Amino acid sequence: MEPEILEALVGGIALGSILSILFIILSLVLVGIYIYFAFAWMTIAKKLKYKRPLIALIPFVNISMILQLGGFHWAWVFLFFVPFIGWIALFILILISTWKVFEKRKYPGWLSLTQLVPIIYFVVLGFVAWYKQKK
Repeated sequence: MEPEILEALVGGIALGSILSILFIILSLVLVGIYIYFAFAWMTIAKKLKYKRPLIALIPFVNISMILQLGGFHWAWVFLFFVPFIGWIALFILILISTWKVFEKRKYPGWLSLTQLVPIIYFVVLGFVAWYKQKK
Protein backbone atom coordinates (compact mmCIF):
# COMPACT_ATOMS: atom_id res chain seq x y z
CA MET A 1 0.00 0.00 0.00
CA GLU A 2 1.21 3.45 -0.81
CA PRO A 3 1.88 5.83 2.11
CA GLU A 4 -0.65 8.44 0.91
CA ILE A 5 -3.46 5.89 0.79
CA LEU A 6 -2.50 4.47 4.19
CA GLU A 7 -2.35 7.98 5.68
CA ALA A 8 -5.79 8.84 4.28
CA LEU A 9 -7.20 5.57 5.60
CA VAL A 10 -5.83 6.14 9.10
CA GLY A 11 -7.07 9.75 9.05
CA GLY A 12 -10.54 8.60 8.03
CA ILE A 13 -10.62 6.01 10.79
CA ALA A 14 -9.52 8.61 13.36
CA LEU A 15 -12.15 11.09 12.19
CA GLY A 16 -14.83 8.39 12.29
CA SER A 17 -13.79 7.43 15.81
CA ILE A 18 -13.90 11.03 17.02
CA LEU A 19 -17.33 11.57 15.46
CA SER A 20 -18.62 8.34 17.01
CA ILE A 21 -17.41 9.36 20.45
CA LEU A 22 -18.98 12.82 20.07
CA PHE A 23 -22.27 11.21 18.98
CA ILE A 24 -22.25 8.91 22.03
CA ILE A 25 -21.50 11.81 24.39
CA LEU A 26 -24.23 13.96 22.82
CA SER A 27 -26.70 11.09 23.06
CA LEU A 28 -25.92 10.55 26.74
CA VAL A 29 -26.30 14.28 27.47
CA LEU A 30 -29.66 14.40 25.68
CA VAL A 31 -30.90 11.31 27.53
CA GLY A 32 -29.80 12.89 30.81
CA ILE A 33 -31.65 16.11 30.00
CA TYR A 34 -34.77 14.15 29.09
CA ILE A 35 -34.62 12.21 32.37
CA TYR A 36 -34.22 15.47 34.31
CA PHE A 37 -37.29 17.03 32.65
CA ALA A 38 -39.30 13.82 33.06
CA PHE A 39 -38.56 13.58 36.79
CA ALA A 40 -39.19 17.31 37.29
CA TRP A 41 -42.61 17.06 35.65
CA MET A 42 -43.36 13.83 37.52
CA THR A 43 -42.60 15.62 40.80
CA ILE A 44 -44.80 18.57 39.83
CA ALA A 45 -47.62 16.17 38.86
CA LYS A 46 -47.36 14.39 42.22
CA LYS A 47 -47.47 17.70 44.08
CA LEU A 48 -50.57 18.71 42.11
CA LYS A 49 -52.12 15.29 42.90
CA TYR A 50 -52.30 14.15 39.28
CA LYS A 51 -53.61 10.58 39.03
CA ARG A 52 -50.85 9.16 36.82
CA PRO A 53 -47.60 11.09 37.38
CA LEU A 54 -45.51 8.28 35.84
CA ILE A 55 -46.82 9.40 32.45
CA ALA A 56 -44.13 12.09 32.65
CA LEU A 57 -41.58 9.40 31.80
CA ILE A 58 -43.21 8.45 28.48
CA PRO A 59 -42.16 10.54 25.48
CA PHE A 60 -44.99 12.36 23.66
CA VAL A 61 -47.55 11.18 26.24
CA ASN A 62 -45.94 13.48 28.82
CA ILE A 63 -47.08 16.45 26.72
CA SER A 64 -50.68 15.34 27.23
CA MET A 65 -50.04 15.31 30.98
CA ILE A 66 -48.74 18.88 30.89
CA LEU A 67 -51.82 19.93 28.92
CA GLN A 68 -54.12 18.22 31.44
CA LEU A 69 -52.32 19.82 34.37
CA GLY A 70 -52.96 23.17 32.67
CA GLY A 71 -56.66 22.45 32.24
CA PHE A 72 -56.71 21.43 28.57
CA HIS A 73 -57.94 18.16 27.09
CA TRP A 74 -55.19 15.61 26.46
CA ALA A 75 -56.18 15.18 22.80
CA TRP A 76 -54.65 18.55 21.87
CA VAL A 77 -51.35 16.69 21.77
CA PHE A 78 -52.32 15.45 18.30
CA LEU A 79 -51.67 18.95 16.95
CA PHE A 80 -48.13 17.63 16.76
CA PHE A 81 -49.09 15.80 13.57
CA VAL A 82 -50.15 19.02 11.81
CA PRO A 83 -46.95 20.54 10.42
CA PHE A 84 -46.01 24.10 11.32
CA ILE A 85 -49.41 25.55 12.32
CA GLY A 86 -50.13 22.60 14.63
CA TRP A 87 -46.67 22.80 16.15
CA ILE A 88 -47.05 26.51 16.84
CA ALA A 89 -50.53 25.99 18.32
CA LEU A 90 -49.30 23.10 20.50
CA PHE A 91 -46.35 25.17 21.70
CA ILE A 92 -48.70 28.00 22.67
CA LEU A 93 -50.98 25.54 24.52
CA ILE A 94 -47.96 24.14 26.36
CA LEU A 95 -46.89 27.68 27.31
CA ILE A 96 -50.37 28.44 28.65
CA SER A 97 -50.52 25.10 30.49
CA THR A 98 -47.12 25.63 32.03
CA TRP A 99 -48.17 29.15 33.06
CA LYS A 100 -51.20 27.71 34.88
CA VAL A 101 -49.16 24.92 36.47
CA PHE A 102 -46.58 27.37 37.77
CA GLU A 103 -49.34 29.50 39.28
CA LYS A 104 -50.85 26.40 40.94
CA ARG A 105 -47.41 25.77 42.46
CA LYS A 106 -47.42 29.41 43.73
CA TYR A 107 -44.79 30.65 41.28
CA PRO A 108 -45.24 33.53 38.84
CA GLY A 109 -46.86 32.27 35.67
CA TRP A 110 -44.58 34.36 33.47
CA LEU A 111 -41.74 32.00 34.38
CA SER A 112 -43.25 29.64 31.81
CA LEU A 113 -41.95 32.02 29.15
CA THR A 114 -38.46 30.81 30.02
CA GLN A 115 -39.22 27.87 27.72
CA LEU A 116 -38.04 30.20 24.97
CA VAL A 117 -34.54 29.98 26.51
CA PRO A 118 -34.03 26.29 27.34
CA ILE A 119 -31.08 26.72 29.72
CA ILE A 120 -33.05 29.11 31.94
CA TYR A 121 -36.14 26.87 31.73
CA PHE A 122 -33.97 23.96 32.89
CA VAL A 123 -33.24 25.85 36.14
CA VAL A 124 -36.75 27.28 36.58
CA LEU A 125 -38.39 23.86 36.19
CA GLY A 126 -36.08 22.48 38.86
CA PHE A 127 -37.12 25.23 41.26
CA VAL A 128 -40.81 24.69 40.56
CA ALA A 129 -40.44 20.94 41.04
CA TRP A 130 -38.15 20.64 44.05
CA TYR A 131 -37.74 23.98 45.80
CA LYS A 132 -39.88 24.30 48.89
CA GLN A 133 -41.35 27.77 48.76
CA LYS A 134 -41.86 29.75 51.97
CA LYS A 135 -45.46 30.70 52.63
